[in-house]
Amino acid sequence: MITSIFKKSSIVNYVLVFLLLLASFFVYQNSLLSQSVTAGGNSANVLLIILLLVCFFLVNFIVKKNGLTKNSSYAIFFFLLYLMLFPSVFSHSNLLFANFFLLLAMRRLISLQTLKAPKEKIFDASMWIFIASLFHFWCILFVLLVYISIIFHVSRDYRNWLLPFVAFVATAVVFLVAALLIDKSWIDHIVLQAQMHLEWNYFTNNFQNAALSFYVVVALYFLLSMVFTLTNRPLILQASYKKMVFGFLIGSIVFILSPEKNNAMLLFTFFPLAVMTTNNIEYSQNKMYQEIVLLLLTVGSFTAFLAQL
Repeated sequence: MITSIFKKSSIVNYVLVFLLLLASFFVYQNSLLSQSVTAGGNSANVLLIILLLVCFFLVNFIVKKNGLTKNSSYAIFFFLLYLMLFPSVFSHSNLLFANFFLLLAMRRLISLQTLKAPKEKIFDASMWIFIASLFHFWCILFVLLVYISIIFHVSRDYRNWLLPFVAFVATAVVFLVAALLIDKSWIDHIVLQAQMHLEWNYFTNNFQNAALSFYVVVALYFLLSMVFTLTNRPLILQASYKKMVFGFLIGSIVFILSPEKNNAMLLFTFFPLAVMTTNNIEYSQNKMYQEIVLLLLTVGSFTAFLAQL
């Protein structure tokens, strides 16, 4: 039943995902107010909603433009389910901004397989990653994905290996000038974020722990499924799927290293995992399996969402 709704791409599916996103966002914001926790004002909430919608648009655009999934709405639906699994994402504007710029970078890196204007794409992707790191420092690790993409497609030209350094210098110079002219505390903010925190005692309740455990099991299942079936995918897409695997692993490392750790920092793994989940569903010919996976993910995400309010 659920598969029949999202197995095709239609305006109805987009509207349904949009309404679910709005409902979950405002329910979570209201729960913060009821707990006497400061929630964003109307203008801040509007900004967050716009950011979320743009991220959903980018997810859908990337998978459709590059043929990462079939003509379905699964990718944005799974992206929504993973968001609902950790609703604290809705109150972290810095993470949403960082994820937005990382999605822009992923868009350029995946399109690198066409070999059209590779230098521009490498520079753009690197720049977006360094901008993302201004909002969450450890996102800088995603520059490794740039070099992985270079190895896959354009490793013979030595100039491609230097472009990320050029992008770093350009971004750093603009940031330092802006910080010195506007607010020097921006520099202190970056320095503080550059610290590492490897402890795992950040949970405020058992429901957050349960949500993380559920996510780890789900992520490992779909990650291993992608790794072991990668050779069965179309040859032209295998490099892109490898980028999804590496992107997920890098996002996990960002979560592990980040100071002030919370489950919302797993946001950087949602896009690659949504792609891997979609592929697992679409390439399966077993209708019962598809329904069971979708039902488990839907029930698990909604249950975790409601439990954390």
